[in-house]
Amino acid sequence: MKFSADVSSSARKSRKAHFQAPSHIRRRLMSAGLSKDLRKKHEVRSIPVVKGDEVVVVRGQHKGREGKVTAVYRKKWVIHVERIVRDKVNGASVPVPLHPSNVAITSLKLTKDREAILKRKADGRKASTA
Repeated sequence: MKFSADVSSSARKSRKAHFQAPSHIRRRLMSAGLSKDLRKKHEVRSIPVVKGDEVVVVRGQHKGREGKVTAVYRKKWVIHVERIVRDKVNGASVPVPLHPSNVAITSLKLTKDREAILKRKADGRKASTA
């Protein structure tokens, strides 16, 4: 059921908006869920991934592996995690690209801005339940 006349429910337009999204929108779209203990601590479900966060892979071939995020590659919609690499035929090792939805954040790299985001999201959640 469509709720807003301003937003299209067309699959074609949704896909176009997603794949042509500018970098500042991709940041938000490239969010990952928090681990259960972080979710309980901050009362926030997910947050955009940044370089320096520690994550655990929860889906795919590398499920269960942990590491620190070394790169957030917005143009390709992927993140790179240290120690999750693939060896090429010539012997060089390259980072395996992972989609942020397939990882869970286990440790946050907290900055002043990020703490403000967590506080704002938590306050919004409390206001909606009250």
